[in-house]
Amino acid sequence: MVTMIHSPTLSATELGSDRLLLRKAQEIDREGFIELATDPEVRAYLGGPKPRSDVEWYIDAVGAAGLTSHPGSFVIADITTNRLVGTLALERRSADRPGHVIEDGEELELSYVLRRSAWGAGLAFEAATTVLRAAAGELPDQPVVVVTQTANLRSLKLAARLGFRHVSTFEEFGAEQTLSTAGLHTFTT
Repeated sequence: MVTMIHSPTLSATELGSDRLLLRKAQEIDREGFIELATDPEVRAYLGGPKPRSDVEWYIDAVGAAGLTSHPGSFVIADITTNRLVGTLALERRSADRPGHVIEDGEELELSYVLRRSAWGAGLAFEAATTVLRAAAGELPDQPVVVVTQTANLRSLKLAARLGFRHVSTFEEFGAEQTLSTAGLHTFTT
């Protein structure tokens, strides 16, 4: 493992691509967030669906804008309709969690989740490429990790398509997880 001094996360609050707008959450995203959290298929590798009442309570407590208030956290919206199709985050992976490629942890970690209606259209690839290119243009070169349940073959395939390479597996949340990594520099345009 390598030791490194941690840099900040991505400062951009809005990014665009051909079909998508990565932006901060708005009140119009409420039903989309509820669907993401309660859909059994969307949550199959994320600990299962959450009860709708719990999700509604949480959104009411933090407000829709609070759901993406951290730097590097975005709603993935259709660029023409502004409708939420998913979420994406490029945030630091906590050092106290398993699955790291640098000695002190805190690597940039890419995570994403899309509504079932958006699956198979290349939107996760487009959103991830957009945010990783922006980060590569703003941040110093460093490793980025993707962690997904080993059983989630679609997510593993997407990570490989993005250029992430398998590093290891480990146990977390009662399931085997796959850790993959790529250098941020590989996403420069």
